[in-house]
Amino acid sequence: MSETYYSRVYTDRPAYADFEAPKKFSAIEGIIARRLREHPNTICSYSGGSDSDLLIDLIERVRKIHRLPPVKYAFFNTGLEMKATKEHVKATAEKYSVAIEEHRPKVNIVTASRKYGIPFISKIMSAGLNQWQKKGVPLSVHNEYNEAEDKAAKRAELKDRYPNCESLLNFLCCCNSAGEPRPNIQLVINSSAYMLDFIKENPPDFTISADCCTYCKKNIAHEIQKSYEMIITGERRDEGGMRSVPRQDNTSLCFTETSNGQFRLRPLYYVSDKDKDWYKQYYKLRYSDAYEIYGLTRTGCCGCPISYKAEDDLAMIKPYEPILVKAAYNVFGKSYEYRRRYNEYKARKMAEEADRKKSGGTICIFDSPVETIKVT
Repeated sequence: MSETYYSRVYTDRPAYADFEAPKKFSAIEGIIARRLREHPNTICSYSGGSDSDLLIDLIERVRKIHRLPPVKYAFFNTGLEMKATKEHVKATAEKYSVAIEEHRPKVNIVTASRKYGIPFISKIMSAGLNQWQKKGVPLSVHNEYNEAEDKAAKRAELKDRYPNCESLLNFLCCCNSAGEPRPNIQLVINSSAYMLDFIKENPPDFTISADCCTYCKKNIAHEIQKSYEMIITGERRDEGGMRSVPRQDNTSLCFTETSNGQFRLRPLYYVSDKDKDWYKQYYKLRYSDAYEIYGLTRTGCCGCPISYKAEDDLAMIKPYEPILVKAAYNVFGKSYEYRRRYNEYKARKMAEEADRKKSGGTICIFDSPVETIKVT
């Protein structure tokens, strides 16, 4: 059995990451108080989602207890936000007697998706497939690397053959830059089962990219945040994807200094789903109607295809906001259809693999039961 690979996010986690909820939140409150004292010129992103609700409640309680200066809050409206979210942002501002300033992008989501592409599966998958579409590295490099006896040498040879494609080669070959296999991490194409085979047999007929998020949210956020000493966000490791892997500006993903001299605080990074439930019940928080009435478990840009249940969520939203749901299908429809095809492909492949294991690998090739081939 191959050894399980753990990233630094797991191996370098702080002690409080393993505490039970009450003690964990006490530690987080201490972290927030300390950092707000050190860096009073602070801005916090508030999305109107459940993580943001925990975050603003923690910050405002800590501020009140320790009599700390006010924090600036910013809500970044991508253009595909639910009415329930926008109303909740206003209600939250009133609840805590704070200002939550709304910011809109220069490039709207419709224009960005048409120009740069639309997401598929996840931000990591979208970025990898976008590079594959742009750079034209053949999918066959995966088999080349896989079949090579000296994988480090093969990876070096592929680097020479395809210059300026480092991350793409790692993504397609399921390895790192040293040529060491990394088949079980989220940064590779087969982090989604059978994805490589699916793409080979069903090439996408649309541009895949998560850049709509960059142009409709990240760019404007960076512009607004650049004059502040510290930025607070509500990212959590349990959300998975890019939020669960190390990045250049940090390892622990809790508090770091970035390359431009700003500080970044992620107080909720080691808060689990179980911790969230405890906090909501203990402090009697009420999330937006998107959660409490529509029944969603996650919010954000309405219908974003990086959610595995985007279409299920849209069905839940439709009775309350049908026009917004129609808009989401107009923007992301091709990704929804492609994901349905992938899900069907994956289910079929998994069923075939289960049948092979059940039969012991014996496949009958001819009608005669005598003529069989044993597959090893």
